[in-house]
Parts: sequence; C-alpha cells; structure tokens
Amino acid sequence: MNKIEQLKKMIEESHDIVIFSGAGLSTNSGIPDFRSANGIYNEKLKSKFSPEEIISHSFFMKHPDDFYKFYFEKMVYPDAKPNIAHEFFAKLQKNHKVTIVTQNIDDLHQMAGSKNVIELHGSIARNYCMKCRKYYNIKDIIKFSPNIPYCECGGIIKPDVVLYEESLNEDDIVSAVRAIGDCDMLIVVGTSLVVYPAAGFVRYYNKDKLVLLNKSETQYDSKCNLVIHDDIKNVIKEIEKLGL
Repeated sequence: MNKIEQLKKMIEESHDIVIFSGAGLSTNSGIPDFRSANGIYNEKLKSKFSPEEIISHSFFMKHPDDFYKFYFEKMVYPDAKPNIAHEFFAKLQKNHKVTIVTQNIDDLHQMAGSKNVIELHGSIARNYCMKCRKYYNIKDIIKFSPNIPYCECGGIIKPDVVLYEESLNEDDIVSAVRAIGDCDMLIVVGTSLVVYPAAGFVRYYNKDKLVLLNKSETQYDSKCNLVIHDDIKNVIKEIEKLGL
C-alpha cells in the first residue's frame, strides 16, 4: 500500500476529522506563504522595516500608513479563489464530521463551502472601526488601497486579523483544542508548524491518525503516523483518482 492509498484508507475509517491548515494550502490560489524561498519574509522590500515588524500591533498603531501599504500589496488577495485542496476538504463534509482549524486569513475555506471553520489568526474578510466598531467587508476596504481606510466616524478601520504582539481569541483557542483533542484523525497541511501558539495545538491530538502533508520537513515529522512531502494539489489529485 503506497502513501496515497494509506491516506485514503485512514480517511475512510475516520468519522471526526480536523484539518489544521497553514499558508502552504493557499499558494496554489496565488497567495504567497511566509517562510518558503518565495515567501513574503524572504522578499526584498523597499521599506526599511522587516515584514515581521510591519505586521505587528505596535507598528500598526505607530505607522498605519506604512502598514496598509504593505498589507494591501502583500496580504490581501480579493480575487483569489479556492483551489483543489480547499474544495476537497469541503467535500469531505458529506460523509464525515470535519472541522477546519486554520492559521490562514484568506477566507478560502469558507468560499469552498466548509462550514465549521476556526480562524486562529482572523480574516481579511472582516474589518472594524477602532473608534465606533462599525463592520466593513473586504470590498469596503480594498477601495482605499493603498491608503489608510477610515470609517465615516473618522476612526481608522483595522482588519480582524491577529498581528504579532496580539493574543489569539480565547474562544477560538478553546474550540480548536477541543476539536483536535476529540477528533479521530488530524490532517496537518501546508504549515511548517513553527508559529506559536497555533503550532502547539497539534500536541493535543493523542490518537493514531496524525497525517502531515507539507512540501518540506517539519519538527513534527517523526511524531506523525503518515508524512507526505509534496505539493498538496498533487496529493489531492492522486487521492481523487482512487475515488475518494
């Protein structure tokens, strides 16, 4: 039995599946990841600040103009569409209980049809005025690009994404830990598992169907029951050929 056949068998034998997804899942939708050779953190920027500095809470508060220039150029992809992997995980809902726990902020899981999505780092789809808390969707915000989006009350609109120096939402933490602890299969996909605290959630899984689908090796490879190092689109194409 090869690895794709093994993956298919594990999915078919599972009832409660958690998909733990990272930036590598969305690269086939045209959204760059952060840490790969072609990722955002390895790009040469015109700014004197590093990407990690720019997407921090303190930088946003001090330099919202520079933050938004970077944010609109590097982190907002309003025309991106779900790819074959997003669609495959959404289709799994037909025969399994599926919970998505994602580090991504691109909203593509929901666009593909996934219903139970826990967004650990928030979403570009939601934006709120820091003064009056009025809600704005991504279409409202993108028209301000590359400038600071202002509410009609005069307040600066902030994306509902978790920046460096900000804490994850407590309810999302509880929901993610519970889902991972209760599921019988955990599929980790498109993440190098180096961003904490989110990456640490994997340790709450204690059963025998821990699967890692990622292009490169991670610190968790030795702890997994199945590891496939390949582009996720190739994995999905092969498993669909088997009729799953």
